Amino acid sequence: MSLEKLSDVRREYRLAGLHEENLLHNPFKQFEAWMEDALTVDAKDATSMTLATASTEGIPSARIVLLKGFDEKGFTWFTNYGSEKGEQLQANPNAELLFYWSALERQVRIQGRVEKVSRDESESYFHSRPEGSQKSAAVSSQTQPVESRAVLEERLAALPESQQIPCPDNWGGFKMVPTRFEFWQGRESRLHDRFRFEIKDGEWQISRLQP
Repeated sequence: MSLEKLSDVRREYRLAGLHEENLLHNPFKQFEAWMEDALTVDAKDATSMTLATASTEGIPSARIVLLKGFDEKGFTWFTNYGSEKGEQLQANPNAELLFYWSALERQVRIQGRVEKVSRDESESYFHSRPEGSQKSAAVSSQTQPVESRAVLEERLAALPESQQIPCPDNWGGFKMVPTRFEFWQGRESRLHDRFRFEIKDGEWQISRLQP
C-alpha cells in the first residue's frame, strides 16, 4: 500500500462488548482477568506495556517496557535508574501505563505515582534473570551515548566467567501505585466501550465514558 493510502487504513472491532454488569468492581481483579485472557492468546507479548513519563518541564517520553508483577499494592517493572525514564520518574513520579492487546481488541490505561521497590526485591529479580541479561545490564549505562557496538561487546567480554554478576547500584525496580484505570473494548463503528475507575474517599468509583 502506498503512503498516500494511509488515511484509508482502518479496522472494525467486532470481537466483544464490555457491559457494566459484567465488569468486576475491583480494577485490579478486572485487570487480572484481562491479563489472563491476554496470556492465553499471546503469552510472549501480553506483558508488554507502554510507559509514559514526563520531565519536570512537562516534556513527555514513551517506550515499551515489560510488566514483571502486580498486586493491589501496584505494578512493577525494572530498569536502569540512570536511564531517561529512570531519571524522569525520580524527578516527576507521575506516570501512565498502557496495555494494548490487539488480538482481544482491548486496551487498559493505568495512571498513578511511581516509587522505587526495595533493594532486596531489585537484587532478587536481577539474579532471577538469564545470565546474558544480567551481563548486559552490568555493562550498559542505558540511554547514554556510546562510540560503537564494539565497545559494549568488549565490556561484555571483559566480565569474569563463573562468577555471580552483582546487581548494579543504579539498576532496580519501580512500582506504580494506581489512582486511575481505564478499560477499553473496541466496538463496531467506533462506538467503543470505555470504563474509568477512580479512587475517591478510599473507594473505586466507576464511570462509563463516551467513545
